[in-house]
Amino acid sequence: MAIKKYGTAHWEGGIKDGKGLISTESGALKDQPYGFNTRFEDKPGSNPEELIGAAHASCFTMALSLILGEAGYTATGLDTKAVVSLEKQGDGFAITTIQLTLEGNVPGIEQAEFVELAEKAKANCPVSKLFTANITLDASLKA
Repeated sequence: MAIKKYGTAHWEGGIKDGKGLISTESGALKDQPYGFNTRFEDKPGSNPEELIGAAHASCFTMALSLILGEAGYTATGLDTKAVVSLEKQGDGFAITTIQLTLEGNVPGIEQAEFVELAEKAKANCPVSKLFTANITLDASLKA
């Protein structure tokens, strides 16, 4: 049985003068504005890249929590930032990289094992599997 969740988008107008609203099934986002100016001009509102970043960071961090637990560890804190790079390519744009930066506080684990388990989470979280972009990871363990 597949678990299905959804997000919605509404758009009105042209690419530069138009505007849209995005929402999530849970209501965590409800009619959040997005548009050319929120994506390319740093105006208030959301954009697909930050949503992808949030989805990837949350999925990866949950996967790492599972993998740490299977290895006998419990994190007291895992903080992940996913920076999504949108670059001009030919006549359009492409997401070319996602940089995951992780800081963890995991009692009893050594840095090398932490990085190994983080790499396993990066490779196996469902959102990572979705992307064909180059996904990189910097993992650091807090003392």
